[in-house]
Amino acid sequence: MAGAGAAGRGSREYPHHPLVSVGAVIVDRDHVLLIKRAHEPLKGAWSVPGGVVELGETLTDALAREVREETGLEVEVGPVLEVVDRVQRDADGRVEYHFVIIDYLCRARGGTLACGTDATDARWFSRAELESASITPALGAVIGKAWSAAAVR
Repeated sequence: MAGAGAAGRGSREYPHHPLVSVGAVIVDRDHVLLIKRAHEPLKGAWSVPGGVVELGETLTDALAREVREETGLEVEVGPVLEVVDRVQRDADGRVEYHFVIIDYLCRARGGTLACGTDATDARWFSRAELESASITPALGAVIGKAWSAAAVR
């Protein structure tokens, strides 16, 4: 039901406008941190930590908050890697979700990795292990950009 989840999830389902979101591509040498999403869209899929920017919050503050909530880690936010539209339509063609996502290169600088809100799991994946994570091609590309950018920093 379209309206059922909307009130509890801040009108993320069937929004009136795109929602600005941030994602943290957290790398450590040849590993990347992924979380298993607890909510739609992409419930049960491996993804990078992140979420919707709240009113009055800067992009980097939102990213640091989301990472802390989802993983228990504190991060150093680096440069923007990618800006993407994630538009998902329902069977009738209506826009069910529309996020404009700004992905940043990040490094962990403190905290203890733990599964937090909006995630059912959180763990480091090596390059070889990413194949078993069944990530989207778009996410694989942005992770590749992160490893390249981190190598030159």
